[in-house]
Amino acid sequence: MFISLSRARIPWPLLVLVALWGVTVAQDYDVPGALNPGALKDPLSPPPEIEMCNGIFLSYTFEGREKEYPFVKNVTAQTWAFKATAAIVNAGTQELKSWKMFVGFQHDELLVAAEGAVVVSGEGFPIRVGKNGTVLAGYPQADLKTAIETASDYGQMQVQVTLKGTQFGVAEKATPMPKSLNLVNEGYKCPAATIKGGYMHTCCIKDPKFKDKKPKKKYTPRTYDDLHFTYDVLRAYENKYQAQVTIDNIHPLGRLDQWNLTWEWMRNEFIYDMRGAFTHRKDPSECIYGPQGQYYKDFDFSTVMNCQKKPVISDLPPQLENDEKVGKLPYCCKDGLLLPITMNKTKARAIFQMEVFKLPPDLNRTAINPPQNWKITGRLNPNYKCGPPIRVDPSEFPDPLGIESIGSAIASWQINCNMSRPKPKQNRCCVSYSAFYADGAIPCNTCACGCEDESPRCDKNAAALPVPPSSLLVPFANRTAKAVAFAKINHKKLPMKLPCPDNCGVSINWHVDSDYKTGWTARMTVFNWEEDAFIDWYSAIEMRRAFPGFEKSYSFNGTVMREVNNTIFMQGLPGLNYLVGEVNGTHPGKDLPVPGKQQSVLSFSKKHIHGLKIARGDGFPTKLYFNGEECALPKVLPKAAAAGLTPATAVSALLLAVVISLLLF
Repeated sequence: MFISLSRARIPWPLLVLVALWGVTVAQDYDVPGALNPGALKDPLSPPPEIEMCNGIFLSYTFEGREKEYPFVKNVTAQTWAFKATAAIVNAGTQELKSWKMFVGFQHDELLVAAEGAVVVSGEGFPIRVGKNGTVLAGYPQADLKTAIETASDYGQMQVQVTLKGTQFGVAEKATPMPKSLNLVNEGYKCPAATIKGGYMHTCCIKDPKFKDKKPKKKYTPRTYDDLHFTYDVLRAYENKYQAQVTIDNIHPLGRLDQWNLTWEWMRNEFIYDMRGAFTHRKDPSECIYGPQGQYYKDFDFSTVMNCQKKPVISDLPPQLENDEKVGKLPYCCKDGLLLPITMNKTKARAIFQMEVFKLPPDLNRTAINPPQNWKITGRLNPNYKCGPPIRVDPSEFPDPLGIESIGSAIASWQINCNMSRPKPKQNRCCVSYSAFYADGAIPCNTCACGCEDESPRCDKNAAALPVPPSSLLVPFANRTAKAVAFAKINHKKLPMKLPCPDNCGVSINWHVDSDYKTGWTARMTVFNWEEDAFIDWYSAIEMRRAFPGFEKSYSFNGTVMREVNNTIFMQGLPGLNYLVGEVNGTHPGKDLPVPGKQQSVLSFSKKHIHGLKIARGDGFPTKLYFNGEECALPKVLPKAAAAGLTPATAVSALLLAVVISLLLF
């Protein structure tokens, strides 16, 4: 049984109101007042607090919780299943489009369901929300009209969201509540929420200082984040429609290789056919034995492209670009390559089309629900966090015959995604440091790219051991002996358990090559430890104090980026933009594997930059990217030998430069 909230002294009419909120029917975006999941069906009187609100009223009601298995004596380790209701009501004078509500969870909650909304993170349930809270967005009812334009029709004015999840470490008699409630939509100010027992509420009002310069339209104005999708309905029928998905890469450093796109159908839709892309799985059984087969009883599902609730979609290879059946679309068929718009505008966009079948109760030309929970990933690329689909004005297209006529989509939605910074030990590339004055090289951080499959024999949290610069040329598994020998030579004590490897497919060595009165030089070497090559690779280096002095890159095409502050953009010269993968040595039984590599010297001037300290950090990047992914930087800098540059170190550094040069040329 759920714990009673009588001690919270919540008025019983409010609890009845919360319990009755909600109904599930199909979305019909052209029918005013159509009800949706999360909308009031037969509302009672609104809570009294809303009478004092001239804006957007937010509330959170904790309904109860019960212990989950396993039962433990330690209170902080006990888990609880909880239920709650979050509500949002438009009590103002302006329609609220594409509402987003922040709930500041703080009890290590794990959210497993949210009926009446979607979680903006774009990840499927369950979702960890207890540390930073979460943002809920309206689905399928994204817009909230006013009482003035609906004659107080609460079905169009408000949404309630039923939340279910798990909480950790809460005392048995406590009432765990979020620490805050906020409206994420810009232009609103929300005071601290009032909390009383298991009920909290706040009223968000328009910020008088906020000026919305965008013209008012029927739908939400388009916005352009790092990467965005456009979901256009080109043709609509009673039980199906044709959609076009456009992917645009806007960020000057963003990139995707061999992209995989996934989403979640919310109304049992299925993909009948596709052009310009393909799904990874083609199994009609999920349709035959599902609700699709129950409705379309005489349908031949053997020709259906995909019946999954969460399909995985990829781009077609270039050889199918002109195929009559699956190709013949602009911007398609690049094998999943999306370059930054600063490199190639044509390769910064991808397009595919599909035919989607619907089920009751959506058998209506205007009852179209775009998929939710969009997520796109690449081979070695940035992580993108995507928001929910937002209804925008229909996209416009030039006439295919070339005449001066403009056509438009029947309906359009936009999904915006932003690059997120990798969490510790979740990078996909790493950086090592070395210098002409140093006692050794600083290798990539331990477990920089993860250590899930590592043996317990190595230490996942130990700092990486300094190594001779020449050891950076060999795979990590073959560096141990060199690291141990180097430590003994330098009288360094070795730990009982040696550090685990970095496990990165790409590593970059940044070597400070010289430092003189009027300038300094660095040498950058890119290593590819994976089997597959990188086409049109690039790197970006952020240098804070030393950036204005950048002069030239000798073997890379190095340019100063105007779009990103203090950043140098590096890519292969024409004919050298192909970073090969790791290959076996000349004698595989004896020789070690050889990584793909490219190298260039960079020169910098010290003119007009006073007090530049190269060895103290000014000569090393503050951020370094490879193919859009931010690489893990070492936590320490190379240190000069106690008595200056030793002959052994000088020979080792010179040997590294000579060996790499010979391998490259």
